Amino acid sequence: MNPASHTSGVIEQAEKLAASGYTAFALDMYGSGKQANHPDSAQAFMQEATRDMEQVKARFMKARELLQNHDSVDPGRIAAQGYCFGGAVVLNMARMGVELNGVVSYHGPLGSPLQAEAGKVKPRVQVYTGGDDAMVPSEQVAGLAREMQNAGVDLTLVSFPEAKHSFTNPGADAVAEKFGMPIAYNEDAARRSWQGTLRFYEEIFGE
Repeated sequence: MNPASHTSGVIEQAEKLAASGYTAFALDMYGSGKQANHPDSAQAFMQEATRDMEQVKARFMKARELLQNHDSVDPGRIAAQGYCFGGAVVLNMARMGVELNGVVSYHGPLGSPLQAEAGKVKPRVQVYTGGDDAMVPSEQVAGLAREMQNAGVDLTLVSFPEAKHSFTNPGADAVAEKFGMPIAYNEDAARRSWQGTLRFYEEIFGE
């Protein structure tokens, strides 16, 4: 998981959602405003945050409650999207039966100790992954497709050839150079995944 530059990228994505007419809420899953300035600290924060999945769910549900209670929000029309670690979080919330209309995961880990069960997953699911993502190997992609199909989940899975991890993040190249990480921004994959997400929201939310 890449460090601090991704924080600004997530905020930028939330602002893009708002500019498209949606109410957007950027959730700090690490808590206390922590920012990872090195891959090692990012990994440590992620491990700490996922040690107790019920705690992760509780934090997510509190954010969902805040969003539902906002004056601009229809509480029956909510989706969650996540990037890298956040992509894993939103998939796990779907696996845990959280009431959502849709979830979107961008270059997130796809494997999980949690497994989708038939009738438990409420939202439609979209996953965007990189065909050259060293952190999300093809075995995870195939495993997710099998898992979701066996559970009867409405899944759209898109793999972009040559796209590496963090392909939506314009700051990924600088992080890759600084820390020697196999990540990179991919303008085409970023554009197409964003367009696909907006179409997805139009479908699940209607007018």
